[in-house]
Amino acid sequence: MPKRKLTGKIVSNKMQKTVVVEVESVKEDSLYKKQYKMHKNYKAHTEEGKYQIGDVVTIEECPPISKDKRWQVIEKNEEKVQEKDNK
Repeated sequence: MPKRKLTGKIVSNKMQKTVVVEVESVKEDSLYKKQYKMHKNYKAHTEEGKYQIGDVVTIEECPPISKDKRWQVIEKNEEKVQEKDNK
């Protein structure tokens, strides 16, 4: 079975060798057919500390590294997610 790959934005890099990646998905209500966004946070392993908050990365499934870490960062995508300004 192939490993799953997800793309998301880094929301925390305060741990050593671990980043928290927020993955956003779009769901549809079965009754009203309205689409809505959901997000989930994944802890991903990285050996280098080169990733910053706001970077868009691709993560891939791996065997469990610790209690919560079952993903690893495989690449950094070039596009940056723009922060929304509340004016």
